[in-house]
Amino acid sequence: MNNLPTNSGHSRGRGRGTKKDNANRGLGLQLGQSSNEARPDKPVPPADALKTSEIIPKSKDTEAQAIEGDPRGSVRGRRVITEVVHSRPQGLTTKAGISGTKINVQTNYFKLLKRPSWTIFQYRVDFEPEVDNTRYRRGYLYEHKNILGGYIFDGTILFCTTQFNFKELVTKNHAGENITIKIKHVGLVEAADNQQFQVLNLVFRKAMESLNLQLVSRNYYDAKAKIKLNNYRVELWPGYQTSIRQHESDILLCAEVVHKVMRTDTLYDILSEAIRDTENFKDAFRRQVMGMICLTDYNNKTYRIDDVDFGLNPLCKFNTKDGDISYVEYYKKRYNITIRDHKQPLVVSRPTEKNIRGGTDQLIMLVPELARATGMTDAMRENFQLMKAMSEFTRLNPDRRIERLRAFNKRLQSSKESMDVLKSWNIELDTALVDIPARVLFPEKIVFGNQKRFVCDNRADWTMEFRNNSMYSHVDIKRWYVITPQRNLRETEEFVKLCIRAASGMKMTISEPRYDKIADDRNGTYSQSIDNAVAKDPQIIMLVLKAPNEEKYSCIKKRTCVDRPVPSQVVTLKTIAPRKEKSAGLMSIATKVVIQMNAKLMGAPWMIELPLRGLMTVGFDVCHSSKNKNKSYGALVATMDMKLSNRYFSSVNEHMKGQELSEQMSMNMTYALKAFREHHGILPERILFFRDGVGDGQLHQVVNTEVKLLKSKLDEIYKSAGKEDGCRMAFIVVAKRINTRYFTNNRNPVPGTVVDDVITLPERYDFFLVSQAVRQGTVSPTNYNVIHDNIGLSADKLQMLSYKMTHMYYNFSGTCRVPAVCQYAHKLAFLVAESINRSPSSGLQNQLYFL
Repeated sequence: MNNLPTNSGHSRGRGRGTKKDNANRGLGLQLGQSSNEARPDKPVPPADALKTSEIIPKSKDTEAQAIEGDPRGSVRGRRVITEVVHSRPQGLTTKAGISGTKINVQTNYFKLLKRPSWTIFQYRVDFEPEVDNTRYRRGYLYEHKNILGGYIFDGTILFCTTQFNFKELVTKNHAGENITIKIKHVGLVEAADNQQFQVLNLVFRKAMESLNLQLVSRNYYDAKAKIKLNNYRVELWPGYQTSIRQHESDILLCAEVVHKVMRTDTLYDILSEAIRDTENFKDAFRRQVMGMICLTDYNNKTYRIDDVDFGLNPLCKFNTKDGDISYVEYYKKRYNITIRDHKQPLVVSRPTEKNIRGGTDQLIMLVPELARATGMTDAMRENFQLMKAMSEFTRLNPDRRIERLRAFNKRLQSSKESMDVLKSWNIELDTALVDIPARVLFPEKIVFGNQKRFVCDNRADWTMEFRNNSMYSHVDIKRWYVITPQRNLRETEEFVKLCIRAASGMKMTISEPRYDKIADDRNGTYSQSIDNAVAKDPQIIMLVLKAPNEEKYSCIKKRTCVDRPVPSQVVTLKTIAPRKEKSAGLMSIATKVVIQMNAKLMGAPWMIELPLRGLMTVGFDVCHSSKNKNKSYGALVATMDMKLSNRYFSSVNEHMKGQELSEQMSMNMTYALKAFREHHGILPERILFFRDGVGDGQLHQVVNTEVKLLKSKLDEIYKSAGKEDGCRMAFIVVAKRINTRYFTNNRNPVPGTVVDDVITLPERYDFFLVSQAVRQGTVSPTNYNVIHDNIGLSADKLQMLSYKMTHMYYNFSGTCRVPAVCQYAHKLAFLVAESINRSPSSGLQNQLYFL
C-alpha cells in the first residue's frame, strides 16, 4: 500500500537527516528513539501537494473564511440522507392506532410550503488543463455564477434548474493562463425522484453557510456563540442538525439543536502531560490518543488516530515534483502555519473505507501541534462537576429548545444571502413548527405479589411501592457467599444486614451468608476465593470492591460467567458504605440490590398485565469491543412466555467487522425456540422480535437479508412441528438515536405518548413512542419500524405491546426507552464486549446473570 495521504495529512517518509539526527527526533531529546516500523522505500508527498498544480500560501483565516461563508465552501462527501429503503410490509392497510387519549403535539419540524416542481439538470464538469483541487474547481466555476444561476457543485457534478446552451466556459488562473471548463449534460433529476431530496439537503446546507456557521464534520456550529468552560479546557459549540425528507404527505425539514464538545488542548498538550506525569510517556501517549477523533483547524477535517510514529518528526521530508519538502516547510508554504516544536512525533490515521473507495488508500500523517482533541474521555465523563457544568447548557428544557428552533428559523429568514439561495431554487420554508395529532396510551398496571396492582402514573417510576408490596415472585436465598477484603468486613456486614431487612419487607427470606475475608484485593485472590465459594454450591455470590476497577471487575466476571458459572453481584465500598452525609439513601440501595439478586435467580420483582398467551418477545443488540475495533458481539435475549414463566433465554456471539449477523441470529433463535419447547412442550404462538443497533445505512441489509433468512429458518422449524402456516412473527427495528422531538404545551410529553402520522415515513410501517419520563432536558422518543409482520395483531396492539415491554427491565423500577428485552440484550453484549471477551457458560443462559 502506498503511503499517500489526503489533503489533510501527510504521507509517511524518511527523514533526510543523518543517523545521529534521527536519534534525536521527538519532543526535546527525550523522544530520541527511532521507530522499528517499516518505512516506504520512497518518500511520498501529501496528496494535495501532488495533485494541485498551484500551491498558494494562505493564512488560517482565509481557510476558515472558505469554510464558513464562501459560496465555494465544499459540501462534497457530506451525505445527508441515505438510500430510501421500502420496508413497509405488503398488504398493510393502516399503521394508525386508535387506543388512548387524543392530543396535539408540537414537533421540531418545519414544513416546505412550496413543493419543488422543478426538473434538476445534472452536468459533469471537467477542467482543461486538469485542476485536481476541489476548492479551486469550485472557485473557477463560481466566477460564472451570473450565467449559471442557482446551482450546487461538489467538484465534479453540477446540479441546477437551468438547461445550458453552451458547453464550455473559460476563466484564468492566478498566472493568467486560460482554464477551460467543459460542461456536459448527463441526466435529469425529476421532482418525483428520491435524489431530489439529496439535492434539497445540499441546497439547504448552502443556505446555512450564509449564517456564518462553521462546518465541523457533518454539522454546522456557531463558533461565535461558543460557551467556554475554562476550568476544564473545554468549549461547547451550539449548532444545528438538519434533514429534509418526504414524510407522510409533506416535505418536512427536521431541525435539532446540537452541541459539539471542543477541547482546547491539542495532541501536543496531551503529549506534554504524558512526558511530565509518566515514566513511559510513549506508551501513555499512545494509550490516550489511539482511537481518538481529532480535528485539524487548517482544513476543518476530523481523523481517527490509529498509531503514533516516534521515528518521524516535522523535519522529515517527502518527495514532490518540485523536489523534497519537510512538513515544517509544507505547512508554512501551504497554510502559512509555523510549527514550533520540530522534534514532536507524528500521529498516524489509517484511511477509512470511504477513503479507500474514493481511491485514497495511504496512511495520513498529522502533526500533534496542529491537531485538536475532540470528544470526551472516560475521565471527563466521570468528572461530575464537568458533566454538571455542561448539562446546564446542553440539556435544554422543551421551552428553551422550541425558542432556539424558532430563533434558527428567524435567523435563516432574516439572512438575505440564505433567502436568495432558497429562492433561486423556488424553496419556501414555513416559519411555524409543525403541529400534529398524537395519542396518550392508557397507563399500565404494575402487578406485585398477591396480585396487588399499581397504576403507573406520569412519573413512570414505582420504586416507592416496594415499601408496601412484596415482589411478584421471589427466590429465597439460603446459600450464598460474600467475598470482601478483611479490612472492610464491618461495613460489608452492616450492608448485608440492610439487605436482609429490605428483603424481609418484601416477604423474601435471605439467610445469613458465609463470609470469605480476603487478605488483599489482588485479582488472583478474588479468583481463588470464587473457586473456593463455588465448590460449596452457592445460589449467588456477592463481591465487594474497594473502588470501581475495570480490571478487577473483568477478572471477576470472567471467573463467574465462564470458568465457574454462578450468578454474582458486584458492589463497591463507595456504594454500600458512603460518607455519613450521603448515607440516608442506603436502605434504597439495599432494596435495589435485593431486587437485582432476585431477578438473577429467576425471580420476578414485578409483572404487567399481558393479554396474550404463548408470546415470545425477543431483543437483539450489538456492542463493539473497545479493545478490538474489528470485533463486535451480538446478544439475543428472549422471554419464555411471560404469562406463564419468569424464565429468559440468552445467547451472545462474537463476529468480525463486515461479517453477516444473519446466520448467528438464526442459530440463536433456533436455540431459544428449543428452550421454549423444552420448558412448555410447544413452540410459541407468536414471536415479537425487537432489533436494536441498526443504523439507517444498515436497514437495507436487515430488510433484504437478515429478516428473510430468519423467517425462512423459523418457518422450517414450525412446519416440521406440524404448523403448516409457518411462524407468526413481527420484526421491529428499534432506533433511539434520532433527531425527532415533540412537545405538549411547551413541556415534555407524558410517558405513553405515541405518534403514527404526519412525521412518520410513507415507505415505512413506523411510529414514535415516548415511554419514559425525564427530570431534566427534553425527552427523546424512540422510533419503531415494523419491517415484517404476519403476527396477526393490529397496529394499535403492536403499539400497546411495545409500550408494555418498556416496563419490564428489572434493573430499574421504572420504564426504559426501549423494550426490556432490547435493554437486556444491550446489557449482555456490553458485558461480554467490555469485560469477558468470550462466550459465557451455557449453564447461565436461562438466568438474567448479566444484570
